[in-house]
Amino acid sequence: MKFLIVGLGNIGAEYANTRHNIGFDIADELVAALEGSFEFGRLAYHAEVSHKGKKLHVIKPTTYMNLSGKAVNYWMKELKIAPENVLVLVDDLALPFGKMRLKLKGSSAGHNGLKSIEEVCGGQNYARLRFGIGDDFPKGRQVDFVLGKFDKNEQKDLPVLINRAITIVKSFATIGPAMTMTQFNQ
Repeated sequence: MKFLIVGLGNIGAEYANTRHNIGFDIADELVAALEGSFEFGRLAYHAEVSHKGKKLHVIKPTTYMNLSGKAVNYWMKELKIAPENVLVLVDDLALPFGKMRLKLKGSSAGHNGLKSIEEVCGGQNYARLRFGIGDDFPKGRQVDFVLGKFDKNEQKDLPVLINRAITIVKSFATIGPAMTMTQFNQ
């Protein structure tokens, strides 16, 4: 069985290690942990890794966040992966920093990457691992907060949190989404 794991983020050094790029960060660490490497592919960086007999195709779209759906649609079709075997790794302002929630479907909640995936791929029937980045910003400063880097306290906690996210991804692929949600949703 194969899965498409999509780390959402923006390409370019100016976006590296920002809150909005936590999907890229999780994807990078997942591929490294499974001893794989990314190659430049069509519309995304792509890596193929295995975990307990499951093939994980991990992508980081090069389309920028607002056009992520183009990359997801291409790779779903190219690899013949059904929507129920897609897991999107995404930042979430509505969750406190570090809290994670696996959901099988749902609205974009205003997230431009998820909006693009819904529009291009035809709906909300794909799983997403929402990684809480908090919402500690002054009114009108949301963009600066999301595109800003994690503060020093958050940076200290990131390695443990990213490892937890990797565990959730592996669980999604091996024991399935229902049992993973029961085990990991906080």
